[in-house]
Amino acid sequence: MTSHLPPPASRLPIRKDRRPAVFLDRDGTLNRPIVRDGKPFPPATLDEFALFDGVAEDCAKLKAAGFALVVATNQPDVGRGNQQQAVIESMHTRLLQLVPTLDRVEVCYDPGWGGIPSARRKPAPGMLLDAAQALDLDLARSWMIGDRAGDIEAGHAAGCRTIFIDWGYAEPPPAKAPHFAVKSFAAAAGIVLARS
Repeated sequence: MTSHLPPPASRLPIRKDRRPAVFLDRDGTLNRPIVRDGKPFPPATLDEFALFDGVAEDCAKLKAAGFALVVATNQPDVGRGNQQQAVIESMHTRLLQLVPTLDRVEVCYDPGWGGIPSARRKPAPGMLLDAAQALDLDLARSWMIGDRAGDIEAGHAAGCRTIFIDWGYAEPPPAKAPHFAVKSFAAAAGIVLARS
């Protein structure tokens, strides 16, 4: 079976002719999750969709530093029949209005069951790889920021540096340690800017 995963970041060639990116999880990274019994859930309605304070401003700083900004989000409730795709798309329309510096929104609706793993559903890196191909991005100089284990695993698999926003959820931490762990999106953006 042929592997489509890139080599680790330490073995990826630096491509100065390509832009680096910051890949961003959505729920719990850019917008507030709905937390029940210590576990995070996505907002169910457009009215529940609310960004964390300062997200638009921090994204503008990242964009000004030369990064492409790509949202990569699993939305399995659509595949499971518990959410309408139109509702998710309305949230992304709102997101792009509130954060106009975003270049792309990658979405995986795979339900996460059925025995056949999806190449796009995090922790697989497919959404990051697809965006990198579409936007001609340099994964070796890119970052993945997220609040769940799958985000960090996808970032590692794509060859990116990773930042884990640790909200203390009642779920296992990433199996492979992130490069950095922080307590807010603002802190994550600060790390990227300080090391760019």
